[in-house]
Amino acid sequence: MTIEAGRLRHRVRLQRQVQTQDSNGDMLTEWQTVATMWADIQPLSAREFIQSQSLQEQVSARVVIRYRDGIDASMRLVHVRLNRPAVIYNIHGILADKDSGLDYLTLPCSAGVNDGQ
Repeated sequence: MTIEAGRLRHRVRLQRQVQTQDSNGDMLTEWQTVATMWADIQPLSAREFIQSQSLQEQVSARVVIRYRDGIDASMRLVHVRLNRPAVIYNIHGILADKDSGLDYLTLPCSAGVNDGQ
């Protein structure tokens, strides 16, 4: 089962944390964009949100992207929106599609600033 292209209507940047050194020799943590892609971003329903709260998670959205190797929960997504501030989504897990595992990924996420996990 493949994902319909029309569902992927949100532009997101996949970012990973990198350590860099400034001119004084201090180590800085920065976010580096790995890829820009299309995604389907769905806020959780009230019922799903309450269930996630009971599991001590703060998952507030489900993001679906085409399959991509190398994604892990230390990364984040930045939803780029026209004329509105970008939204940062912290990835809490990676769920492959149930049929082949190679068509799409579902990423349970929470919205908020992720400035250093």
